[in-house]
Amino acid sequence: MSEIIHTTASAVPARHVSNHPRYEYLERVVVPERAGGQCRVSEYELPPSKSSYPYHYHMEREEVFYILRGEGILRTPVGETAVAAGDYLFFPAGANGAHKLTNASATEPLVYIDFNSHHEIDVAVYPDSGNLGVWGMDINTVYRADGTAGYYDGE
Repeated sequence: MSEIIHTTASAVPARHVSNHPRYEYLERVVVPERAGGQCRVSEYELPPSKSSYPYHYHMEREEVFYILRGEGILRTPVGETAVAAGDYLFFPAGANGAHKLTNASATEPLVYIDFNSHHEIDVAVYPDSGNLGVWGMDINTVYRADGTAGYYDGE
């Protein structure tokens, strides 16, 4: 059954993630992934000089960012560019959609909306580390891309 979601970001609890010196964010999931749903919407707040995620792309998901406040540096396959409040950023699925957003300020937060298309399962590729992330269907794991297994191994 579909339901209409009407909320404000301040009404949604924030999840603080800080597992690495260069990556930290507050996330408010405004529209959560749900069975039969087609999208997910979150508001992210990046502290000064931090990134939300490493440089990556998705094999299935498309993403749109809208910058609400602050200034950032966006890395894509064509290089780095400055972004600021009012900018829309679209990342297609596949290597051409690789991206990393970093807060360019030393003192102010960068706040943006992240709209994701939803798929039951997705693979994220991290070109700098050679890692693969598999997300969905109760799998939320990062693997080394150079680790291989035979198709029937373990069967």
